[in-house]
This record gives sequence, C-alpha cells and structure tokens, in this order.
Amino acid sequence: MKTAVKYMAVMITMLVTYVSDVFSQQDPMYTHYMFNTLAVNPAYAGSRGMLNVSGLFRTQWVGLNGAPTTQTAYVHSPFLEKKMGLGLTVVNDKIGPINQTMFFGDYSYTIQTTEKTKLAFGLKAGFNMLKVGLSDVNTNNATTADQAFQQDIKNKIAPNFGFGMYYYSDLWYVGVSTPKLIENKYANNAESDAAEKRHFFVIGGYVFNLNESVKFKPAVLGKFTDGAPVSIDLTTNFLFHEKFWLGAAYRFGDSFSFLIELQVTDQLRVGYSYDYNTSQLKKVNSGSHEIMLSYDFQFSRGKIISPRYF
Repeated sequence: MKTAVKYMAVMITMLVTYVSDVFSQQDPMYTHYMFNTLAVNPAYAGSRGMLNVSGLFRTQWVGLNGAPTTQTAYVHSPFLEKKMGLGLTVVNDKIGPINQTMFFGDYSYTIQTTEKTKLAFGLKAGFNMLKVGLSDVNTNNATTADQAFQQDIKNKIAPNFGFGMYYYSDLWYVGVSTPKLIENKYANNAESDAAEKRHFFVIGGYVFNLNESVKFKPAVLGKFTDGAPVSIDLTTNFLFHEKFWLGAAYRFGDSFSFLIELQVTDQLRVGYSYDYNTSQLKKVNSGSHEIMLSYDFQFSRGKIISPRYF
C-alpha cells in the first residue's frame, strides 16, 4: 500500500508540473549528447563529412511506471563539396499519459574560416505532434484541482523552427542554438497552461592527446530556459587505441552517469550509458539506460577518418 501511495504521489507531482509548463524541462535529455548534436543544433548537419544514420534509445527512471522513454533517429549528409548539409530528425518522447513526436528537417551552410577550422550556420524547421491523455489518470479525488487531469490533448500539431551556429576543427567544437523559437500553446485554462518554452543550448568539447594510445575528451552541454533551473551536463571520456571510449558524466542536481562506446568498425559505433539519479526520485527508480547506434556510409573511394571524436 505504501508503495502504491508513493508511486501515485510521484506521478501526480510529475504530471501537475508537466501540465503547468509542459515543455519547460521536457525536451528530451540525452547522456550521449556529444554524439547527438543534431537534435539540438541544426548547424551540425553534414559536419561528419559523409552520410550518417544514428539512433538513440533511452529508458529513464527504470522501475517507475509511466517514467520517460525516448527514441531518436536522425540522418544527415554534406552536399555541394561539403559546403551545405541536410538532415532529418525524428524523436518520440513519452512520459506517463503525455506523448510527443517531433519531425524536423535541418539545413547548414559551412564556411572554411582557416585551414583547420570551420564555421557552420544552421536552420531547423518542422513540427511537434502532442497527445495528452490526462483523463485516464485516476487521482482518487474528485476535488476541483483534479480538473487539470481532464484536459486531454489529441494529436495537436504545432509547427516550429530554430537556428544554430557550430564552430569546429578536428579536435574541438563549440556551438550555440535554439531549436524551437515559437512558444506554441496547447492549452490555456485556470488549471493548466500547457505551452512550449524556448530553450537555448550551449555545447562544447576538446580532445587532448595524452599519449599515442590514449585521448581525453571533456565536454559540456548547457540548457537555459526562462522560468526553469539551468541544466548543465559535464562529461569526461577517455579513448583507448582509437577503439574504446570509457567515460563518466554529471548532470547538476540530477544524476551521475557511466558511459562506454565501441568503434566496432571504421563505420559502425555503438554506445551505452547508465544514469544513477541523485534527486528525490532515486527512492523510486533504479536508474536510466541509454543505447546509441551510429553508422557512417562511405560512397566514394578513400579511407574513412576513424574514429570521429564528435
């Protein structure tokens, strides 16, 4: 009985917070953000120099019924002598009775600033499809406050667009972006104000050559949203013999993470991460799992540069 009450309390807290400001914190989070840059910055499109197809699969807060699950797939490639890039990103994100699916196209234009550095500008455009089934949530309480749980949203489609900049070389990168500029409203009543919030992202990383066999790559991702706490991810990765990544990460106020990645072939890379929650939710879940798959297609002759560090 205590477990059921605890679960219901956690779920109600999650849902009320989400409905009050449905997107303030709920753009999907990724532990492998350094290999999933296209999801937040369209200027990344085509930067790998070849056609790339990748997928991420995340199960968050395992053991808590209705906890977030996210599936992401994207493809991008350079064009016109690698001056332009095109990409497509599809994200399916679900938390309890709330499900959003995002379809976005990406375009980038790259300028060779020096012999070793490039600056890319990107545009992202597409739409969100939101479905909310709050009437299915049983709060066991017929008070007026429960009216917030009767505001269903059925496949509401809202267009959006964003932009980004990405400055990089073979060994470092820095980017700024806001992937969704329009603050679409999905509901507006006395009990809830379901609306998207504009997110600003800052991302960066650097690869240090420690010796012939080991490289060290720290990375950071910052997310800034009006009316919500700043979210910062710090990650450290070590690359051994150009094949095996081993790392750890900390998301401030939320979790510690452990990451591993394997360059299976010159074209195929797989990765896994485990997050241990440090907030109050740690009492009702056993952590989060994330799997990453990435494949580079080489259609022209010549050796693939492997591994790609980001």
